[in-house]
Amino acid sequence: MTETIDLNSLTAEAEEKLKPIFEKYEKTSFINTKKVLDAFREERVSESCFMGSTGYGYDDRGRDTLERIFAKVFGKEKALVRHTMISGTHALTVALFGLLRPGDTFISVAGKPYDTLDEVIGTSLHNDEGSLADYGISYEQLELKDQRLDLEAIKEKLSSKYYKVVYVQRSKGYLDRRTLSVEELNGLYSLVKRVSPDSYVFVDNCYGAFVETSEPECDVMVGSLIKNAGGGMAETGAYVAGSEKAVEKISYRMTSSGIGAEAGATLNTLKNMYKGFFYAPHTVCQALKTATLAAYIFGKMGYETSPEWDEDRHDIIQAVKLLDGDKLCAFCRGIQKGSPVDAFVTPEPWDMPGYSDKVIMAAGTFTSGSSIELSADGPLRYPFIAYFQGGLTYESGKIGILSAAEEVLALDKQ
Repeated sequence: MTETIDLNSLTAEAEEKLKPIFEKYEKTSFINTKKVLDAFREERVSESCFMGSTGYGYDDRGRDTLERIFAKVFGKEKALVRHTMISGTHALTVALFGLLRPGDTFISVAGKPYDTLDEVIGTSLHNDEGSLADYGISYEQLELKDQRLDLEAIKEKLSSKYYKVVYVQRSKGYLDRRTLSVEELNGLYSLVKRVSPDSYVFVDNCYGAFVETSEPECDVMVGSLIKNAGGGMAETGAYVAGSEKAVEKISYRMTSSGIGAEAGATLNTLKNMYKGFFYAPHTVCQALKTATLAAYIFGKMGYETSPEWDEDRHDIIQAVKLLDGDKLCAFCRGIQKGSPVDAFVTPEPWDMPGYSDKVIMAAGTFTSGSSIELSADGPLRYPFIAYFQGGLTYESGKIGILSAAEEVLALDKQ
């Protein structure tokens, strides 16, 4: 990693090599855009849908129409799309508490979920007051086998004990593992419904929406609107989509029993949610192009990347294993410098709420914390992996990646 690298030449080489892959992403974007457009037309979207509501939010046509569109595009019976669910973690929490009751057990079948769920589940060493464990809900975990769902072990578990929720995280989170494909998740759903039909299959779909031409089969699917499905336009919020029975139960936790999804003022949030969902397939395509370029460049620089540039992708996250804390910080500094907002700011590791290790985060974004915009982050722990995602446009994402590469190369030369 000490040899001289000409980033301009390397980028030209990368873009030539990546043309067929970029074309594949564009075809996926077209298919998904058509789904969105078809749903908009079928639901008769008009300017009146953007008006929003105040107070209790009863009879909010725009909200109800948007939720039917999400359900239709994602192939589900029902959806909740609300700015009052403040993040993906919040939506996951609402959904888990909506389905689980004291005495129930749920199982994560793809290893440990994302760090911010530690305190929700009650596995954190920190105060877990209000966690699922605090409510008498038990948790079990199965690891991946050879980087894939261990279907035999899952079948054995489900055959010997009833699990109310079978939880699977599509993306890698802060783990050093591969992302799961829609095909694999569909296989899990088929297995669970065969062996334990009353169990809810629950997919954390954060970072995964619109990456493939379909979404996973499941009873519940959750994602953030400042990730893929918001298209870079939604300024907050999250979605829950799934079976009518499951989503109704979750809606009673989101508001209250007896009210559920029937209320909830949307204020002035709807237009950006509609516009973001319309943009989302294209925006995800831009993020995939940016991530693939990053994999090619950092791979040629000698770093292990996951996925590698020529691997199939099932989410927008690109992991770069830097093996050094200073290089992780340098990578994030470069992303920040290449961003449109707060480019003058130097990111530093800090004790971020919900995380057990210090985290460094570069997010020069128009919407604070938006992961579909150009961003990078990672916990300060070995092997010091930078998790990169987003890029509203490929051109801006490319600039950010080259900026990160320059910062890391500068350390290599020291």
